[in-house]
Amino acid sequence: MVETAENSGESLDERAARLDALIADVDWKSLPDGASAYRVPAPSGSLAAIAMGPADGDRVVLVPGVTGSKEDFILMMPLLAAQGYRVESFDMAGQYESASAGPEKLTPPRTRYAHDLFVNDLLAVLDSAPGAAHVLGYSFAGTVAQLAFSRRPDRFASLTLLSCPPEPGQGFRGLKRLGRVTHLTTGRAGAALMIWGLRRNIPPVPASRHEFVRARLEHTRRSSVADIISLMKRSPDLRPVLAAAEIPRLVAVGEHDLWPLHLHAEFADSIGARLAVYPTGHSPCETAPHQLVRDMLKLFGPESAT
Repeated sequence: MVETAENSGESLDERAARLDALIADVDWKSLPDGASAYRVPAPSGSLAAIAMGPADGDRVVLVPGVTGSKEDFILMMPLLAAQGYRVESFDMAGQYESASAGPEKLTPPRTRYAHDLFVNDLLAVLDSAPGAAHVLGYSFAGTVAQLAFSRRPDRFASLTLLSCPPEPGQGFRGLKRLGRVTHLTTGRAGAALMIWGLRRNIPPVPASRHEFVRARLEHTRRSSVADIISLMKRSPDLRPVLAAAEIPRLVAVGEHDLWPLHLHAEFADSIGARLAVYPTGHSPCETAPHQLVRDMLKLFGPESAT
């Protein structure tokens, strides 16, 4: 018999927390059983993607952030697919296996990565199949997802903002400890600092995770990271648009995130979103996937949260 919260005597919350606590170091290079890799044509070039779950299931599109990749969601994807969803993720332009995608491939060609590039790529992914999708944007991709929603709300069934910068404008100003000096750094300097920290495992992650992070940095374009850091210092204010949205919204964050929890709480309140907080850091998709999926299923509808 398959163990569920109901037949184990646990609540959904207790079971999700227990399963997250049992997560061991995994091979982040290996896709989950049943997942397939493919490429998605987009305005900036060919994007590397993975998907799993029934082809006719409602779509869930998970978008990674800067220096991230589709593999950031390999612990979440089987959980969503098991509930009948078609789960997809892709590497953003310039990142990991989408490193060849970039502004020089746009029509007309450009020299810098910009919000429009990432937004139009995301919309191309959403337009690659019919129907609205449940979209999760992680960190910088949360801003991209907000922009995409503002332009094409018909493509969204729900919106989850995971560890998303909570303030518009100079998005780093509220960072813990370093926020007050981030206005002094350039995008290139900020990218160099970020990559330095990732290479040296700051903050620390398990050994196989660190090995994978270091390996994918060898592919990721430094110019894409620098340009994204610059973009995060001029984030658009989409709070009024999101507050008026007719789709369910979730702000999900670890209590030890890069930004203080009170800023995420204020952001969630300003857009009429539910706030979910996990006992983890900036990456609940890696460290609290069962709890995050539990809350996403509740967002999708009562019939999904079983």
